[in-house]
Amino acid sequence: MSNAEPYLAQADHAIADAALDTIFRDARTLRQWQDKPVSHALLMAVYDLMRWGPTESNITPARFHFVVSKESKARLEPLLDEGNRAQTMSAPATAIVAYDLDFAGTLPKLAPRATSLPETLAKDPDKARFMAMRSAGLQGGYFIVAARALGLDCGPMSGFDRAGVDAEFFAGTAIKSYFLCNLGYGVEGSVRPRAARLGFDEACKIL
Repeated sequence: MSNAEPYLAQADHAIADAALDTIFRDARTLRQWQDKPVSHALLMAVYDLMRWGPTESNITPARFHFVVSKESKARLEPLLDEGNRAQTMSAPATAIVAYDLDFAGTLPKLAPRATSLPETLAKDPDKARFMAMRSAGLQGGYFIVAARALGLDCGPMSGFDRAGVDAEFFAGTAIKSYFLCNLGYGVEGSVRPRAARLGFDEACKIL
């Protein structure tokens, strides 16, 4: 442990400042990729880390399909907007981040105390969709943070035919695509200038 960060020895400490740089301050959206594969084991590790993030009533509706093989990439390519094709085809892996409208089927395992929730959702599909999208959005954010924490660069994006992706990759299921995230090792120096962010006083209030 570095002597420069003695707070790490405290029981309730923040993670190391260098780690915060890795997942937030220095992390960028990548669009150019090294020809370096991402192992299946690393993709599994990213999921294994992100799955612990909280969701509403622990419903965990997000589903992740990793497009890695040439055959899978060929299925995805025509469904991408033109501006996203080159970067996606050169990425070692692309995660289709999606949500499962049938997440209620897993509630006996994930939320056994929420005994009335499956019946409530069956009567209110709009509520089920809203819950699925809200919590899957949270999980998508956890996914990006987990991937960065494990050494990967990320290129999250919209700009694809959602209905086409659903038909091609999720036919016969209640899974719906949300966004795509390219994964790999970015080309150094290829990022755009960092865009501004709102300051605390512009986006926040302490009440």
